[in-house]
Amino acid sequence: MRITTTLTQIIKRDGRLELFDPKKIANAIGKALKAVNKRDGDTASRLANIVVGQIEDKFETGVPRVEDVQDIVEQVLMREGYTDAAKAYILYRRRRAEVRELKRFIGVEDDLKLGVNAINVLKRRYLAKDEEGRIIETPSQLFRRVARTVATPDANYGPPELVSETEEEFYNLMASLEFLPNSPTLMNAGTPIGQLSACFVLPVEDSMEGIFDTLKHMAIIHQSGGGTGFSFSKPRPKGDIVRSTKGVASGPVSFMKIFDAATDVVKQGGRRRGANMGILRVDHPDILEFITTKSKPGVLDNFNISVAVTDEFMSAVRNDLEYDLINPRTGKPVKKLHARDVMELIITMAWQTGDPGLAFIDEINRANPTPHIGPMESTNPCGEAPLLPYESCNLGSIDLAKIVQDKEINFGKLRHRVRQSVHFLDNVIDASKFPLPEIRAATQANRKIGLGVMGLADMLIQLGIPYDSDEAVKTSEKIMEFIFTEARKMSQELASTRGPFPNFKGSIWDQRGDPPQRNATVTSVAPTGTISIIGQTTSGIEPLFAIAFVREVMEGTRLVEVNPLFEKVAVECGFYSRQLILDIAKRGSVKGMDQVPDDVQRLFVTSMDIDPSWHVKIQAAFQRHCDNAVAKTVNLPRDATPEDVRNIYWMAYDLKCKGITVYRYGSKPEQVLYIGPILAKELGEDELVSADTEFAGGCPSGTCPF
Repeated sequence: MRITTTLTQIIKRDGRLELFDPKKIANAIGKALKAVNKRDGDTASRLANIVVGQIEDKFETGVPRVEDVQDIVEQVLMREGYTDAAKAYILYRRRRAEVRELKRFIGVEDDLKLGVNAINVLKRRYLAKDEEGRIIETPSQLFRRVARTVATPDANYGPPELVSETEEEFYNLMASLEFLPNSPTLMNAGTPIGQLSACFVLPVEDSMEGIFDTLKHMAIIHQSGGGTGFSFSKPRPKGDIVRSTKGVASGPVSFMKIFDAATDVVKQGGRRRGANMGILRVDHPDILEFITTKSKPGVLDNFNISVAVTDEFMSAVRNDLEYDLINPRTGKPVKKLHARDVMELIITMAWQTGDPGLAFIDEINRANPTPHIGPMESTNPCGEAPLLPYESCNLGSIDLAKIVQDKEINFGKLRHRVRQSVHFLDNVIDASKFPLPEIRAATQANRKIGLGVMGLADMLIQLGIPYDSDEAVKTSEKIMEFIFTEARKMSQELASTRGPFPNFKGSIWDQRGDPPQRNATVTSVAPTGTISIIGQTTSGIEPLFAIAFVREVMEGTRLVEVNPLFEKVAVECGFYSRQLILDIAKRGSVKGMDQVPDDVQRLFVTSMDIDPSWHVKIQAAFQRHCDNAVAKTVNLPRDATPEDVRNIYWMAYDLKCKGITVYRYGSKPEQVLYIGPILAKELGEDELVSADTEFAGGCPSGTCPF
């Protein structure tokens, strides 16, 4: 039914005039009817026509406000006998009013209609502040600041007038939340800091001077918003000779503790605590101390740690053989260990504490794009970017949930977003102010970028595909192959106008006879963290961590968050109720709930519902078409066994992942996702699933800050 009106304008709550659109009234009434399981048909349009008629009569010579229209909608629903729908509409208005009030309390003008927690995260981390700490920009102004800064390098490669066109393109890309860059780009673009990269790898040499130079460089990077990765495999082992002093070495773990303490002091400008990756080769003489070092609470809290395991070591484990420990100072064997015993110790510690992970260092170097420059020894803090010493990597993620249309993937739209994102990330390298000259030289020589994804779980739900299914694995691989192919094509196009990365000659791409490309790497799957909260989507390639849960928005204020896709299905299928949502928030999952249809339970699985093997299969599917690496947490229930961890490690190795991390629920004392009685014990409330402000679902331990 067509809705006609003579009204042309409406007054928004902030006083702005906007075009009057009667379809919005019909849509709002339709949602109220669905909420109480009333068949719509033409009912919403018929009632909207009545509402519009009454507005025209009442405001024959004036302009209605939004509140006036909503009041009339309530009255019409009541008079026409739709009492339940009127109550649902009133409840919706009340909830929206509470959200607006919370946003006012947070103190941010939300000009993009984002969620409360997105606004809170933007205030805490990203929005510019004056010298007194007052917010001085809106979310749209933030994206405009970033777009303007990142578009500027276009002037180096073409007519100056293209810069404004690129700025508009980048702004729309971010403001639509279809792509977001890593946190330092959002925080620092257009500011005096100007450091836009998320992750760095620094060398740790076998000398006191070299180690403390690296410590200073780490502090500078952390202060600018970046995270750091290190291989501590070069320093000599504990007890080894120090010829200059006739003393003995304290070993790499002792220096890691100094780096950890320094990270605690440098809190990255107050925006977030620094993050580190510490890697030690499995053949280093101090490997046993390294594996067990995080078994004590409070030790290396600012580090993720991983053992760099070799193919030789994994073969020795399989065949129950011994292997050599090598003194890095002399390059000579000093001791033998049973490989299987070492692997069992790694498994036990990972089961108990979540650390260490495994870095499959030979697989990492098989994919090293510039082996002629040197081997890769470490990754960034979350493992998705293996880098050479002093390299940085610029990351960004496309929201897969926003490229689904009519229950199908819109590959044309995805291609366009990939091309825009590669252009954006390449520009970031030119726009960034690097914290050290060595970093500038290494980064510009290889121009590595890492385009990844977020929202995989939401995308699969929209497609009707359960996360733990062969179809999900097949779809994941298809998506990542498409992104990788299109990203490389775009990088090659940029190389034709801007030139290839300087180390292209001798690279694996050159050896294969491929066309020159602008970037040594183009793809990387990060855990996304807070940018997925801003984007209001699921983190990285993780499954849902809960269908409904309680979010602590600020001290003393908690909101129930519901996955919007589940809420939509529940309303449309007629089983939605506020009580149902509260019941789900007590457990996080809908598995086994009689009120929820079996097919909906099957589709809306959470990380705790699925068999751990599916985590690895999804990670491997993305890794097959990713030239950097994939950050993924294999979440395990509290009752998981060391055998489960062992199976995950071997599966990851056999499927050629570049690394693997497990997390067993409850194994870390300071985790940011609480389930059931843990919350009840601490807060004295009913058993609820609860998450802190910045938890996005990827890392229950809170160690994935990008």
